[in-house]
Amino acid sequence: MDIVITGQQAWDVEIGSNCKNIALEFSKQHRVLYVNSALDRITQFKNGDDPKVIKRRDVIRKKRDGLEQVQENLWVLYPDELIESINWISSQAIFTFLNKRNNRTFAGSIARAAAKLSFRDYIHFNDNDMFRSFHLKEMLSPKLSIYYSRDFMLAVDYWKKHGAIIEPALIAKSDLCVANSTYLADYCRKYNPQSYYVGQGCDLEIFMEAASQDEPEDMRAISHPRIGYVGALQSIRLNMDLLEHIAKTRPDWNLVLVGPEDNEFRASGLHALPNVIFTGSRDIKDLPAYINSFDVCLNPQLLNEVTIGNYPRKIDEYLAVGKPVVATKTDAMSVFAEHVYLGQTKEDYIALIELALSENSESGKVARRTFASSHTWENSVGEIYKAISRAGSVS
Repeated sequence: MDIVITGQQAWDVEIGSNCKNIALEFSKQHRVLYVNSALDRITQFKNGDDPKVIKRRDVIRKKRDGLEQVQENLWVLYPDELIESINWISSQAIFTFLNKRNNRTFAGSIARAAAKLSFRDYIHFNDNDMFRSFHLKEMLSPKLSIYYSRDFMLAVDYWKKHGAIIEPALIAKSDLCVANSTYLADYCRKYNPQSYYVGQGCDLEIFMEAASQDEPEDMRAISHPRIGYVGALQSIRLNMDLLEHIAKTRPDWNLVLVGPEDNEFRASGLHALPNVIFTGSRDIKDLPAYINSFDVCLNPQLLNEVTIGNYPRKIDEYLAVGKPVVATKTDAMSVFAEHVYLGQTKEDYIALIELALSENSESGKVARRTFASSHTWENSVGEIYKAISRAGSVS
C-alpha cells in the first residue's frame, strides 16, 4: 500500500505538525509521497527572496528536481507548477472555476511524481487541504481518499470565505474521514458516516523525563502553591478574566504564565497583580522543568469556534510530567475526563484547583503519566489503519 499525502504544512517548515508525524509513522510500513503545497503567484511575488520560495521557483524553472527522498520509504515533492492565488475572489462561481484549474495543475505534478516512483493503487491522505485538494479524488483516482480533520478550519475567516461550502462537500465525497478530536469526528460525521476519531499522537519523551531536570532559576524564589500555564498567551484562546479571577480570589497562590504574549495579554490588568508572574518565551527543552515546578497546571480555554474542537496537546504534556490539571470542559476534553479536573465557571476553577492540590498523590501521578504515554503516533496511526480496514480497503 502506497500513500500520497497532501496538506497545509510544508515539509521544510521548521515547526512540527500532525501531518509530518503521521507521514513518518506511515513510512515505517509503507511507501509515502509527501506533497508540499504548490507555490502560488502572490507568495512568489511577496516573498521572492525567501530561500524556500527560491527553491520552489527553481523547481518550476526545471533548475532542480522537485522530488527528494528524505529517508527510507519517504519522499517529499516540491510541485513543478505555479498555481494562482484565488481566495480573495468573492464570486463563488469564479473561485470554483479557478480552483478546479489549480487542482488540475496540482494533480499533474503529483501524477508525474507518483509515476516516477511507480506508485499505483495508492491511498490519498488529505490533511485539511480543502481548496488545493478538492478535486484530487476525481483527478488522481486513488484507491481510497481520506480526509483528516485536525482543526476546525471554518473558525478562521480565510477558510470560512469559501470553505463553508467546499469543506462539507469534500468531507462528503471522501471515502473516509478521520479526526484527532471527538468534536471534529462528530462534525465530519454530519456529512460522511464513515468518520472516525483516531486520537492524537504526541512527542512526550522530554516531558516524561522532567523529574531529572533542575528547577528553573527564575522559579526558585516563587512560593508555593504555584498554579501554572505553559504555551502561547493568546486572547482568542485563553480566558483572561478567569485568570484574573483566580489571582484575585486566591492571593496566596502564585499564577505563573510561561510563553509569548499577544497584544491583549501585554495590555491586560494581569500585569498589575503581584501574584501573577510572566516569564516570557522559553525554549521547548526547558518547558518540562517549568511544568515540573508547578503544583497544578491550567488550560483556561475560552469556548469559541477556534478552541472548541481542538485537541489540546499541552494537556498530554502536563500529564506526562505527572501534574494534576484543571481545564475548561469541552467536547474535545472528554477523552481526558478520568485524569483531568474539568470546569465551566470561575467558581469551578477555584474549587477544582483546591481539590487538585489536596488530592495530589504518587498514585495519581503514575496514573496520569501512564495515560499520557498511550498517546503516541504509533497508536494514532494504528487507529487510522483500523478506520481504513473498516472502510473496506486492503492494507
